[in-house]
Amino acid sequence: MWIFIIIGLGFIAAGLAVHKLRWHFLIAGYNTMAKEKQDNVDIEGLSKFFGIFCYTNGAVFILAGMLMAADFEWAPVVAIGFLCLSIVYLLVRAQKYDGNIYDSDGKLRKNAGIQLILPVSIAILVFLSVFGFMWLLSRPTKVSLSDDYLQIHGVYGEVYQWQKISSVSLHENLPVITKRTNGSDVFSNLKGHFKTEEFGAVKLFVNTKMSSYIYMETEEGIVIFNGKDLDETQYLYNEILEHING
Repeated sequence: MWIFIIIGLGFIAAGLAVHKLRWHFLIAGYNTMAKEKQDNVDIEGLSKFFGIFCYTNGAVFILAGMLMAADFEWAPVVAIGFLCLSIVYLLVRAQKYDGNIYDSDGKLRKNAGIQLILPVSIAILVFLSVFGFMWLLSRPTKVSLSDDYLQIHGVYGEVYQWQKISSVSLHENLPVITKRTNGSDVFSNLKGHFKTEEFGAVKLFVNTKMSSYIYMETEEGIVIFNGKDLDETQYLYNEILEHING
């Protein structure tokens, strides 16, 4: 929650710095231009446009933080999605203020179109990368078993040798989570490293909408996870129990 509010305030501060304080050196690309090319940029229009971008994203992130406090699980996804789309728009639309690319009638100068390839490509790459990563984090936890180990796949996943698992138990509730140290929270899926009241640092691979969780104690610490549904979770628990007690 607080991280989104802090990011939102950071956006607003950046917008004020460029738009009102005229810290134009903060605009990537402009500060590295030769002086003669800078003179062809509508810096006042670009600064205002950049300010609007920052103010809008700042408001969205602050609102998302407030909604997260009210347990609105879609809030972070909407905020990040909006940021991705606005970055795409920023990178493309900002070129309109560059007189080195567009003339006074808003038409592309001869051979200037090649300069748009990089910002458009970056925008598309950012958009696809962020949403692709979030899609991966939102997927159910995949767990595979072999004669030698249990493997949790995907982001933050790991291989756990059977001899390094000391105990396993099945619970209906998660421990009280106090902090996310290095993990993700996408929809109802928690993955990565978290701190809890009961056990301190743990590793989670859970769908919090389910009422069944496997607690596995390993040499590296406690790992809590579940399958894609209750039946799979129960199956995994029975298989792990058989392997460590067999």
